[in-house]
Amino acid sequence: MEDFSNVLVNTGEFIPGRLYFVTLNTNVAPKSTSTVHYFAVDTEKCYDSFYNDFGPLNLAILFHYCGKLDRKLSNGTLQNKKIVHYTGLDEQNRVNAAFLIGAYAVIKLDYDPEQAYKVLTRGAQQSYIEFRDASIGEPYTLSLLDCLKAVKKALDCGFFDFENFDFFEYEHYERVENGDLNWIVPEKFIAFCGPHHKSIIDKGYPIHSPETYFAYFRRHNVTTVIRLNKKAYDSNRFVQAGFDHKDLFFIDGGIPNDRILNKFISICENAKGVIAVHCKAGLGRTGTLIACYIMKHYKFTAQEAIAWIRICRPGSIIAHQQTWLLEKQEQLWAAGDEYRQQMKMTRPIKHEVGIYGLRSINNNKTKSNDNVTGIMKKVDSMEISDDKDFESEENKITQGDRLNEIKAQRAKGKPPLLSNLTERKAFRSKVIVNTPTTSPVRVGRIMTNTSKSTTSTTRVLTKRFV
Repeated sequence: MEDFSNVLVNTGEFIPGRLYFVTLNTNVAPKSTSTVHYFAVDTEKCYDSFYNDFGPLNLAILFHYCGKLDRKLSNGTLQNKKIVHYTGLDEQNRVNAAFLIGAYAVIKLDYDPEQAYKVLTRGAQQSYIEFRDASIGEPYTLSLLDCLKAVKKALDCGFFDFENFDFFEYEHYERVENGDLNWIVPEKFIAFCGPHHKSIIDKGYPIHSPETYFAYFRRHNVTTVIRLNKKAYDSNRFVQAGFDHKDLFFIDGGIPNDRILNKFISICENAKGVIAVHCKAGLGRTGTLIACYIMKHYKFTAQEAIAWIRICRPGSIIAHQQTWLLEKQEQLWAAGDEYRQQMKMTRPIKHEVGIYGLRSINNNKTKSNDNVTGIMKKVDSMEISDDKDFESEENKITQGDRLNEIKAQRAKGKPPLLSNLTERKAFRSKVIVNTPTTSPVRVGRIMTNTSKSTTSTTRVLTKRFV
């Protein structure tokens, strides 16, 4: 490699003689040579912050990075060159870059998280800063190693598979105007922003009625909706559409009592299909309870569960919710061990198809149809609340309101979703090629904002297996 010894902070070798990660103490971008190819992603792979949070980068960004690096390593014009991912001394960019290549090593090169972290820190003159939560004030942090461990645990449990990952669906639906939802656990959990009684623009951001979600939920076998915030819509609208609806209220930014925690886990263990969970912003309370289920049933550590949920849905789990999860870890692990013993399970399950993956009709016969005739309408109006916190949120600006507004304001500056057409076409081509000739292919309409303020009438169609 070119001599950068005077500005080299540290270097890590992931593939001997082939793939490197370096930190440079200079603003001058190194130029590729006949033997070395340099690249950086600090300005193209960006995190959308709420306050002082800055990462980890989300799952779609990680997918794009892995594809980018795969293409470089397989490119014939680069086959005799060393591939060097470089970054500078900006602490936030540096740890995000390290997360990307460290996660690549875990996913693609079969590294253990500790092994990848050792490469990233070998001979380092500067340590990596820790990621923090999306709150104001004292930070609640996660380390780079926590995030790499989360990727490894999620990979081992089949939570995602980049060989079968529809990044376009992730990037479309995570946008506020398209529903603000993210998958967390395959065939089990969707986290989404709380609906309102009608689709309007409120306080600068679009909010959606329950009906906005019906088609997507039906296509993806959602049978249960759990609301954690105060009522902003009539639950009967979900019930009459064929969904089971549960209310488990506790205060915005707070932690659940054991009664709510146990009821949430019981509902999820007995649900017949996918559970869609929301609070006001679908971040704090929502992420906290989903993390509890993941800790119990997949034996993630609290840090791994928090990191994974933030990789899927940035900004999730806020402030002391993180500390509370750490305190609950042993209790949830013990409950999980007891559950698996009762069910005669030797270990946590591994999913066959990850989030945002496609499965064939032959493996998905139990999925509900769009007309929900196969879903029994539930009339259960069960409602549990943390009584001591049962004050009205309606006339107060809460943490959820602020997070929603920030997310919507930054969305205004985003261009229309036209991300990487080459990758999208390649993904769809692979899906079409792998589709059995006897399997019908459904064309599912992706939600578009139906608010009157929307000027675009564009509809995007994607191929889906029934």
